[in-house]
Amino acid sequence: MFEAFDAVLLARLQFAFTVSFHFIFPSFSIGLASFLAVLEGLWLWTGRQIYLDLFKYWLKIFALAFGMGVVSGIVMAYQFGTNWAAFSDKAGPVIGPLMAYEVLTAFFLEAGFLGVMLFGMNRVGRTLHYVATLAVAIGTFISAFWILSANSWMQTPAGFVMNAGGQFVPVDWLAVIFNPSFPYRLVHTVFGAYLTTALVVGAVGAWHLLRERRNDCARVMFSMAMGMITVVAPLQIFAGDQHGLNTLEHQPVKVMAMEGHFESYNSGAPLILFGWPDQAAGVTRYAVEIPKASSLILKHSLDAPLKGLDTVDRKEWPPVAIVFWAFRVMVGMGMLMLALAAFSLIARMRHRLYDWSLLHRFALVMGPGGFVAVIAGWVTTEVGRQPYTVHGLLRTVDSASRLDAPAVAASLLAFIAVYFVVFGAGVIYILRLMNQPPHRGETGPERGRPVRAAGITPAPAVGERMATGGREV
Repeated sequence: MFEAFDAVLLARLQFAFTVSFHFIFPSFSIGLASFLAVLEGLWLWTGRQIYLDLFKYWLKIFALAFGMGVVSGIVMAYQFGTNWAAFSDKAGPVIGPLMAYEVLTAFFLEAGFLGVMLFGMNRVGRTLHYVATLAVAIGTFISAFWILSANSWMQTPAGFVMNAGGQFVPVDWLAVIFNPSFPYRLVHTVFGAYLTTALVVGAVGAWHLLRERRNDCARVMFSMAMGMITVVAPLQIFAGDQHGLNTLEHQPVKVMAMEGHFESYNSGAPLILFGWPDQAAGVTRYAVEIPKASSLILKHSLDAPLKGLDTVDRKEWPPVAIVFWAFRVMVGMGMLMLALAAFSLIARMRHRLYDWSLLHRFALVMGPGGFVAVIAGWVTTEVGRQPYTVHGLLRTVDSASRLDAPAVAASLLAFIAVYFVVFGAGVIYILRLMNQPPHRGETGPERGRPVRAAGITPAPAVGERMATGGREV
């Protein structure tokens, strides 16, 4: 099956598979943690039971998604030592501390308060529980901060020198962390996480509205999700445009591949909507174009010149077709999100947000749209960086461990089998939880008595636990 692949390509496929699986969960849990913080905050502010019910409903789903994200992330990290030992050796002085900062700040913060968030509502005060929820939400953002800083440094390296052994040695940590592409990538990725969560929440709300239009919990979650999409989708498009301009400045070859521009244009480069990039021939076949639109988008001038891949050595070209189509999938999903936002705004203005079944079906179909967009965006940025792991400085072929192809193929097949069984079961269980309609008096993952109107219920005394065989009553 893998006879035609060398060890480097197989190692790249393995990392792509594991990171794609992993990315699904943080892109959901980052936004969901913030959504939970908003729900609990609204409950504390207004005293409305419906916000607490929604908090408990989504808390169970968050617990599963968060757990699978942690496990898949740990497995992914092992590949730095197995398949990418040369990269770990050369870039370790920069990447290693950044990953350690993520563990020491974000992971410890999340781990320290996650238990209180999940199981402490009946055992601690409301204020402390809300602090725990906020800590977990902030922790997910800090985690994204450090991971994206490391990834952005690989895209736009800064703040380092090369020692005699070919290692990247940091000399300015602020320049390393806040490298040229980091602010744009951070904003773009976090907005993507919020949209991913909003689309899932909106789809679940739409599903239950289609089944029972009078479900108050479904109404509230659908309204909140559509409101988030209406606000964030236009901001994401603007952030993506700014990120693209930054990429044009620092990684122009990636943008050439994204645009499908094999040839240079002295004036007014067209925007290729669709086509088939033929890398061997150096041409985009069957191109459907908008004249001068690419120059307008990238240079803000209809007649601005744009360089093409013909100005770059072919050895520096990424796989153009993959980058070209992944970028279009991402942009296409963004346009659909904007359309959903527009339809929901119209429905809200016409007081038909809860009874327009066409909107609900659109939102239901768009449920997985955020995951598709973030994976397509990841493919665009990572494949577009090829043939380098550290852009312009360390080539991918020089980053891999010295392994035989059959060994990497065997581990790849093992990952595929285990991931689809373990994480597939987890996803199915999450979908089953989502299929259950939210209702008044929702129970969360904690065991114990419900929260009383005037405060909390203390944990059972030690003697009471002993009298029941260690079980809480």
